[in-house]
Amino acid sequence: CNVFISGIIGILLIAKRIFKNNLSSRMQYNLWFLLLGLLAVPFIPFRPIGFPQIFSWLGSLRSSPASGTATAMGEAVGIHPTGNTDWMNDFALSVNSETPSIAGYILLGIWIVGIFAMIILVIKSSLRLRNLEKSALPLQNPEVRRLYYRCLEEMGIHRNVPIYSTAFLKSPIIVGLLKPCIYLPIHLISDYNESDMRYMLLHELQHYKHKDAIASYLMNLTGVIYWFNPLVWYALKEMRNDREVACDTSVLKMLEEDAYEGYGNTLINFAEKVSLTPFPFAAGLGGNMEQMKRRIINIASYEKPTFIKRVKGVCSYFLIACLLLTFMPMLSVNAAIEIENTYQINKNDSNISYIDLSSYFNDYQGCFVLFDATTDSWQIYNKAMAQKRISPDSTYKIYSALLGLENRYITSASNEMTWNGQEYPIAEWNANQNLTTAFQNSVNWYFQSLDQTAGLETLEDFYTYINYGNHDLSDGVSSFWAESSLKISPIEQVEMLQRLYINEFNFDADNIQTVKNALLLSSTANGNLYGKTGTGNINGENISGWFIGYVETSDNTYFFALNIGATENATGSKASDIALSILSDMNIWY
Repeated sequence: CNVFISGIIGILLIAKRIFKNNLSSRMQYNLWFLLLGLLAVPFIPFRPIGFPQIFSWLGSLRSSPASGTATAMGEAVGIHPTGNTDWMNDFALSVNSETPSIAGYILLGIWIVGIFAMIILVIKSSLRLRNLEKSALPLQNPEVRRLYYRCLEEMGIHRNVPIYSTAFLKSPIIVGLLKPCIYLPIHLISDYNESDMRYMLLHELQHYKHKDAIASYLMNLTGVIYWFNPLVWYALKEMRNDREVACDTSVLKMLEEDAYEGYGNTLINFAEKVSLTPFPFAAGLGGNMEQMKRRIINIASYEKPTFIKRVKGVCSYFLIACLLLTFMPMLSVNAAIEIENTYQINKNDSNISYIDLSSYFNDYQGCFVLFDATTDSWQIYNKAMAQKRISPDSTYKIYSALLGLENRYITSASNEMTWNGQEYPIAEWNANQNLTTAFQNSVNWYFQSLDQTAGLETLEDFYTYINYGNHDLSDGVSSFWAESSLKISPIEQVEMLQRLYINEFNFDADNIQTVKNALLLSSTANGNLYGKTGTGNINGENISGWFIGYVETSDNTYFFALNIGATENATGSKASDIALSILSDMNIWY
């Protein structure tokens, strides 16, 4: 995030320079608030919603719902050719969720220690400010008081903003969010000059009028959180500079043109007497010599903006704002993950209908995708979830088998593996397996043996070639598919099944048929059901259930994928129950 933040700051500085002649001083200052908003994005616990998601949601409201009641399955599943009627039992071993690295904890600790150190500095400055407030006295000088009330009237401020004098300041400041007060140094009152004092009072009241106290709190909070980022500190310094320039410009708008020089001379005359504001929540006239030079140049070149220049300024501001806001998803950890793990469906919208199947899923978060090969049409329930890439779990075994066949680790005639004698918690795994029984019982060790024989490089080449999901196998040969690095969306699952069915991969036709035969779950007079379940188990809880496959009838083929998610009891068996109910009500499989 901080890499992106540094880049955004650089882009903002370049944009301000490019559009400098179009943007007013106030607009240049307001641009920094966009940056403050972006700096908050990494801490937002949810993904920012963009226009595509809004349009998707609106589109789902217009979609026509399917049947609202699920029907009992009864005996409609038919008989598996091998005689196994328990094919929906899905077995999964638990995996442990990742824990942060030691380096992560160390960096977190350093960051928190830095925050506490910054908070101590802020508290220390706040205590100094509190002591100043206690020692200050209400302004007694009658001339300055009369001038102050004229300034309030001149600016249209009807609230009585208290004004005090103090010996512990070099420059005027205004302090306070709910109860703002102005503090004047005694040396300025002693050297009283009406025009100089008027300019200084108008400047401080501009801070009040534009609620700069809020900006001070936001800037100090940002400085505390991003204490380690020098570019953020530089941005905050520039924001403070722009704030003073914006206030100068606001004062100049109130003055006649022949008074500009006098206002500039006030800054010059008091340049040695004013200094940087020493308090965290105060805004004042002071600043370093570099800032003073910049402000004086602004005053010397100031011209009241024309209508055309104001229009150009507004357009430039919104152009820069739109540019900066496009970086918002990059700064959100959740959003960055979502972008990476979201498959953007690339279909003709006229061929897609979004249906309501919520009544089938009860307490599960779920989605369903169906493709009708004859009509080339899609039906999707819960588009957002259908596009989200998640771990394929045991459904990946379809393609593990295909890789083994293509590389001749196994063949259609010879695909039995001998059990190595290791005791597994699932009894069905503790025996010799062939491709059919390995699919039926979702035997991990069978497919892991194929993967290990292939090796990581061959696996990566294979999954990249068939374009399987994100084809990320970075978590290793033995577990990349089990709630790990490899991820695929339900829509992609359906697309992969289509490509497998028509052999778009240009693999050996016998190998494709062997995989299809292993996927055959049930046959009835109405057709054949092919499929594979998958269960994701983390820390002992079943949190994801898959059922993917296709129904082959005499005149059509329907490809489907269903996924459910929950904190517990989300299994492939549950997913298959729901999918078969939906397919039955759609008169596809019964």
